[in-house]
Amino acid sequence: MLLSCIAAVLAANLPAKVQAAYSASSGSAILMEQSTGRILYEKDAYTKKRIASITKIMTAILAIESGKLDTKAKVSEKAVRAEGSSIYLQPGEKILLEDLVYGLMLRSGNDSAVAIAEHVGGSLEGFVYLMNKKAEEIGMINTHFANPHGLDDHEEHYSTAYDMAVLTRYAMNNETYRKIAGTKMHRAPNPNESWDRVWKNKNRLLTEMYEYCTGGKTGYTKRAKRTLVTTASKDGLDLIAVTLNGPDDWNDHIGMYESGFKEYSLKKVVEQGGIRELEDTAYEKKAFLKTDYSYPASENEKDLFRVEYKMLKPSGSWKEDKDFPDVVGRAIVYFENKQVKSLPIYYEKEPQKEEKSFLDFFKSIFMTIAGVKTDG
Repeated sequence: MLLSCIAAVLAANLPAKVQAAYSASSGSAILMEQSTGRILYEKDAYTKKRIASITKIMTAILAIESGKLDTKAKVSEKAVRAEGSSIYLQPGEKILLEDLVYGLMLRSGNDSAVAIAEHVGGSLEGFVYLMNKKAEEIGMINTHFANPHGLDDHEEHYSTAYDMAVLTRYAMNNETYRKIAGTKMHRAPNPNESWDRVWKNKNRLLTEMYEYCTGGKTGYTKRAKRTLVTTASKDGLDLIAVTLNGPDDWNDHIGMYESGFKEYSLKKVVEQGGIRELEDTAYEKKAFLKTDYSYPASENEKDLFRVEYKMLKPSGSWKEDKDFPDVVGRAIVYFENKQVKSLPIYYEKEPQKEEKSFLDFFKSIFMTIAGVKTDG
């Protein structure tokens, strides 16, 4: 009951959403804009389902955030025995954690997932705890992880299309994750052979099918069927697509992206710099925003924005610039009468002149006489 209430509250505060023109064939699907989290398309996006190897997005970001990418993990027998897709690690070998993450994301190595979990979490159980803790922190309320790879060895391992988009949005804010997820091919040393391991990314959207794709993760098990998370960027618009149980997932993703890029663009709602719309003369030519704010919208929606400026009431004790606080209000951005952003409004103060002491004054005179401040 409590989780249902929480879900209802979160749903009420989600960014405004509409349906893009494309209709995905996958069982669950979602198209989300990266910078704002606005949902541009959804289909059964909140139903809990098995997710297969897109689980590894969480495994990868936890490995990256551990700060141990430049350390070497010792591969255990348990890691080598992991079923399914493999990067063919050898028991006892030592391999950079960074290379393990590449093997995880590009080749979907289940042996790599276990080796990462044991190195970062101390054990599989310890790492799974970290996975669920991170899921809770970033708002994946309909997700539970039971392993680091997504194999069907636990009943309580599931997520939703929406939650996986939330996870991907979080991960894509990390520069290292973006680099690894967007890598088409990676070489890693092979300790037992004279040649390097060479891993080509399984994400065909990235390697051959869609020029705007920037990364993602594939997945498949017999029970989950095909699962896919990808990202794409075009004309400054960054999108995330997720499909669960998608027999035609490559085309579903391309269709969602093409529809999203055609219908939507980032509309600049407020600009950095001085704010002219304020009524209070105390803030005249002094109140300003440090950043722009843009929001994804179609041409038909560009008139649905509204900005309110909520300012502090000036105090009688604010006589000079130095008396004003640094932040004097908020710019509240509304879209379809729903708040989507709150930006701080700053007060521009004149630079304070540095007061020199009596000793500094005579020191300055002495340095001038000595010729230090002349041209030689």
